[in-house]
Amino acid sequence: MQLQEILFSQGFGTRRVCAGLVQQGFVAVAGVPCTDPAMDFVANGLQFTVQGVAWAYHEKAYLMLHKPAGYECSQKPSTYPSIYTLLPAPIRQRGGGAAAGVQAVGRLDQDTTGLLLLSDDGKFIHRMSSPRHHVPKVYQVRAKHPVDAQQISKLLSGVVLDDDPKPVRAAACEQTGESQLSLTLTEGKYHQVKRMIAAVGNRVEDVGGLHRSCIGSLALPADLKPGEWRWLTAHDLASIAGTAVKELP
Repeated sequence: MQLQEILFSQGFGTRRVCAGLVQQGFVAVAGVPCTDPAMDFVANGLQFTVQGVAWAYHEKAYLMLHKPAGYECSQKPSTYPSIYTLLPAPIRQRGGGAAAGVQAVGRLDQDTTGLLLLSDDGKFIHRMSSPRHHVPKVYQVRAKHPVDAQQISKLLSGVVLDDDPKPVRAAACEQTGESQLSLTLTEGKYHQVKRMIAAVGNRVEDVGGLHRSCIGSLALPADLKPGEWRWLTAHDLASIAGTAVKELP
């Protein structure tokens, strides 16, 4: 693949901009500056730098983000800043066109923190967000009032939400403190955790009350601070999906 096409696919601007970056000597491959935009390289596994910043070629983007409070999972936020502002420009512009960049796999409320996945792979996004695939998600809940055994029993047996007569059940529920729960869900209804907790006579604390710690077998790394992101590894993706993924960065 031509170097300018590689840069374009990775989100470094229009083809003209990418050609200009190369011609001006801002791109190096394996430490060697390249000034020919049409030079061919094997894209898979390619390591390069753009204006001194190290990058690696990824045919598809699979990321994790530690979402902080006070951010919206929207490209056009209404009140709070967008989570996409936490990502480098090339990640937001990958592929070019109207549907450029990565998209969040599902959403977390502006006041909810924790593990968020992003990708530009439509099939992956659908698989991970579709309720048909029952991908478990673990939430750490801090309730306003003490939690009791009756509330846990109701969450496990099923509660009825106002928009669906069919009971919604927690896949697992464990009390972790006087007013704290570890709650596992396999669906992704609107404000589901908050509505389920309200349905058993309690409520999620407004500040610091809801944190997603796991998706599938993938746990939010302790060293990934709020607002930070990283590429997912093949092992990470296998942990999420439960199956090996062949074509990964």
